[in-house]
Amino acid sequence: MPITALVLIIIAAFAHSTWNLLAKRAAEYRHLMWFASIGGSMLLFPAAIWVLSDQWPKLGPKALVFLLATGVLHVLYFEALQRGYRVGDLSVVYPLARGTGPLFSFFGAILVLHERPTALAIGGALLVVCGILLISGGTRIFSGRVGRAGLFWGTMTGLTIACYTVVDGYSVKVLLLSPILVDFAENLFRSAVFSYRGWRERATLPAELARCWKETLGITVLMPLGYILVLFAMRIAPVSHIAPAREMSMMIGAYFGTKLLHEGNAKQRIFASFLIASGVAGLVLG
Repeated sequence: MPITALVLIIIAAFAHSTWNLLAKRAAEYRHLMWFASIGGSMLLFPAAIWVLSDQWPKLGPKALVFLLATGVLHVLYFEALQRGYRVGDLSVVYPLARGTGPLFSFFGAILVLHERPTALAIGGALLVVCGILLISGGTRIFSGRVGRAGLFWGTMTGLTIACYTVVDGYSVKVLLLSPILVDFAENLFRSAVFSYRGWRERATLPAELARCWKETLGITVLMPLGYILVLFAMRIAPVSHIAPAREMSMMIGAYFGTKLLHEGNAKQRIFASFLIASGVAGLVLG
């Protein structure tokens, strides 16, 4: 993996884990992601118009299908993620989502994008996944109704992550779409879909936004920033490397869950973080 791609992934990891902390803290607000999606669309709008002025002649039916697909998949992703945060711990749902996601993405990149990772890269990906499952509590996640609910929604979130990673990887690597345009499209689509629920419950919106505006503002900025950096990294490195390497955010997420949300198991999480770091090293060298 090129060093430039690794630097982009590290910055994105900080942005991603931070906005997930904010999303967990404000998980009870039904319209949080709608507010953030509208904010993200507004934030990206000027850059998207500038990109479209150059790429519009190149956009064909295939590109439009992939832009629509990323919108649909991101809607499913955020629905699964928020449901998981309502029933499970950040240190369970987030690692599960990020752990199963790269595993699915890894094989998806091989099957769909025809990438051929080295044995070292394969070993690195497996270490990342093992470390993330250990961070989430190991066999503890299989016990109890809350644990099983967190397991289910974490895995469903991981599946949607894998799908949109492969779709967006194809968009930026094969169709050569701008990462800014791809992220703008999914933000805009998500804003439109969530607007139906927002309109039905419009009487509650002012009071809800007044209570979660800080989290909304943070997610609005950090969510597009993190993912656009990942998409730029996909342009210069294999998707089968990028997807697992993104899981460096788990070390940050584990710290947030342990220190800020008091979710425990610090020693186990430190060891799991070492596995993740070792796996990322294998991906970089592979």
